[in-house]
Amino acid sequence: MLIANPIYDVVFKYLLDDNKIAKLFISEIIGEEVETLEYKPTEHRSLLEKGVGFTVYHIDFEATIKTKEGEHKKVIIEIQKAKFSTDIMRFLKYLGLQYMDENNFVGDRNTYYGEKKALPIISIYFLGYSLKSIDAPVIAVKRKYYDVVRNKEIKAKDEFIESLTHDSFVIQIPYLKKRRRSDLEILLSIFDQENKLYDKHILEVDEKNFPGKYRRIIRRLRKAHEEKEVREIMDAEDYHLQNLQDFEREIGERERVIEEREKVISEKEKEISEKDALLSEKEALLSEKDKLINELMKKIEKNK
Repeated sequence: MLIANPIYDVVFKYLLDDNKIAKLFISEIIGEEVETLEYKPTEHRSLLEKGVGFTVYHIDFEATIKTKEGEHKKVIIEIQKAKFSTDIMRFLKYLGLQYMDENNFVGDRNTYYGEKKALPIISIYFLGYSLKSIDAPVIAVKRKYYDVVRNKEIKAKDEFIESLTHDSFVIQIPYLKKRRRSDLEILLSIFDQENKLYDKHILEVDEKNFPGKYRRIIRRLRKAHEEKEVREIMDAEDYHLQNLQDFEREIGERERVIEEREKVISEKEKEISEKDALLSEKEALLSEKDKLINELMKKIEKNK
């Protein structure tokens, strides 16, 4: 079966625009049941719909999840998908904006600060590149509390800590290659770029290799492949990405030239500084010489 390549932002968005798929997709990644899921509008979504490409794509949800302990809690789920390793600063900037967003809390806006409750954030990162030191395709970063003095884990949770720290899940797309050891890896195999055909916009998968609960996802991606508008925006993404890469290469070359020029200038300034030091030392010696001559002349005059 031919499906649209979800490494493209427009396809990824098309996939998660189906609320049932989005809930299933996120539930499988975080290992907890997502019961309700609502999009939080972002500027990035509207720009993407106009065909504007980005190296980092963001999708934000407000969700109610059911924990393994049977508790219900509201959270912010942010999904970020990046193409380049240089995008880490964009991750940090966007996460900072999430913490600053006054909408990310429950409670009356007019109540005192102590009565407001900030929503915990769960971050999911899809990386189109590999981390340097970890080759696991899916990495979970989960917080635990510890009593440092007694070196003992604290089982209780507190709103203050929950609001200022967050769990993360990192998915390294290059390491998904041919790995099918669990249902989650089978699900994420829709990103396996080894399945590309002659056209990088298209992947070929066998629907029979996916559990029944994932068939809706495969069919959604097949539908995306059949959508003319989706294909056109994929072309636009390629165009914008190529322009961006060319621009970044040009910037890199200019930075290299500037660095070399600054090095030459620094060396010349060092030479000038050394010359100035020598001149200053010479002037000091001449001044000392003049002083000695003056003293000698005074002695001669005195002895006449």
